[in-house]
Amino acid sequence: MRFALFLALAHLRRRPLQTALALGGVGVGVAVLLAALSLANGFTSGLVRATLKAYPHLVLFRLGEGLPPLPPHPEVEASAPFAATKALLVRPAEGARGPGVDFATLVGLGEGGESLYPELGLRLAPGGIYLGAALAQSLGVYPGESLTALSATQERLRLKVLGSFRTGNYLLDSGYAFVDLATVEGLSGMKAQGYQVRLKDPWRAKEVGQALAGTRFFPQAWQDTQRTLLEQLYLQKRVLGLLIFLIVAVAALGVANLLVLKVVEKVPEIALLRAMGASRLTVGMVFAWEGALLGLGGVALGNLLGYLLCLYLSWRPVGLPGELYFLTHLPVEMRASDFLQVSGASLLATFLSALLPLARALRVQPGVVLR
Repeated sequence: MRFALFLALAHLRRRPLQTALALGGVGVGVAVLLAALSLANGFTSGLVRATLKAYPHLVLFRLGEGLPPLPPHPEVEASAPFAATKALLVRPAEGARGPGVDFATLVGLGEGGESLYPELGLRLAPGGIYLGAALAQSLGVYPGESLTALSATQERLRLKVLGSFRTGNYLLDSGYAFVDLATVEGLSGMKAQGYQVRLKDPWRAKEVGQALAGTRFFPQAWQDTQRTLLEQLYLQKRVLGLLIFLIVAVAALGVANLLVLKVVEKVPEIALLRAMGASRLTVGMVFAWEGALLGLGGVALGNLLGYLLCLYLSWRPVGLPGELYFLTHLPVEMRASDFLQVSGASLLATFLSALLPLARALRVQPGVVLR
């Protein structure tokens, strides 16, 4: 074993440029794949975080008349009765400014509603409204100004703009507004539809919803309302990983090509070793060690480059147009599971690529070559 390792290291040192290119090919492929997966993770997590800034972790819709009290649960951080309706928001023309008109979803929150969305800094008051930042820009209104809300039943209410909020999710920032529960009840005529709930762990929303629902509520977790989006994001990550893994596969073929050339070049030496008593296993282990060293070195280099690349992208994030991609920048989220899976798959690809030169080395017949 030591003799085979010694010869493998000697072969790799003899051609430093070819060895460096093989290591670099595997390393770059692994680094690009890790960076792409980390960006996909960051995009998914960033979108979820941005969405949950102004979206309830759990909604419990009442099933009967009246709104029953919400049962206690250790996972619940905050809860409030709510009602939501669509409305046309209109800002009249003033001076040189033209009118502003846009549709929005008005979310009316009852007592404790501000604690549902602590990052938004809501201070709800009767007759007041908080607008998404993009919605406020579309309407052309500023805090302290007034606008008119028109419902589908032709009810009108004059509302004062108390402030605006920005989540980073353009769909929410451009289409949502928060008011107090009495405003929605007066505008649409509907009573509280149920409770919006904030949890300590948003990913347990389904479990907590089932525990709280009983026969009085219908639970709706945020994963259910955002299922299509989440599935698309996970599918995107899998497809992206598969496509970029082809870079690693090409690099592995480069390792195989290098080892095949070495076998062809070393045929006389292989025959001489066999004639001096070296076994097939010893000869095969030489090229197996070369493939293993190139694979391990390339994967280690790729992990280092991928980590440094992710750090750079975290420091200098890629900007995104919010209108198209929901987020204003592309976050990075590195996961140990991705590093382990990519490293394992890359090592496997490199080891498999070494089988062809290994088989070719084992087929060398010393008697024929030395004759």
